Amino acid sequence: MKSEDEEQLRLLSIFHYVCAGLIALCACIPIFHLAIGLAIIIRPEVFGPAGNHPPAIMGWLFALLGGGIILFGWTVAGLLVFAGRCLSQRRHYTLCLVAAGVSCLFMPFGTVLGVFTIVVLSRPTVKSLFGKNVPPVFS
Repeated sequence: MKSEDEEQLRLLSIFHYVCAGLIALCACIPIFHLAIGLAIIIRPEVFGPAGNHPPAIMGWLFALLGGGIILFGWTVAGLLVFAGRCLSQRRHYTLCLVAAGVSCLFMPFGTVLGVFTIVVLSRPTVKSLFGKNVPPVFS
């Protein structure tokens, strides 16, 4: 029979996958801004008559900000997927704690997930499940 700690780690692992999916989906919203920015850079004549179209710097601003937000969101989603896998395998304790802290940035679901993950990982019985993978500073 599984212990309560093992069951909670299993559930946290699943919730990490779900939260990562939501973050990755929300990170796709700025694709619209990226497309508009690239359109302004590549074909500015579409946005107005000659001499009256938006400056290229606006296109670069839209493209870089949109692309940066997409990249950041997908990177965090990837981190949460990896942390979910590590939780299920009881490996990389420190990475799981860092991922829990980073997930707190994404309200409301990420915050709830991060707080619960930190609370569960702080228990001595859970630390013992990770075995030798817990650095001495966290023991």
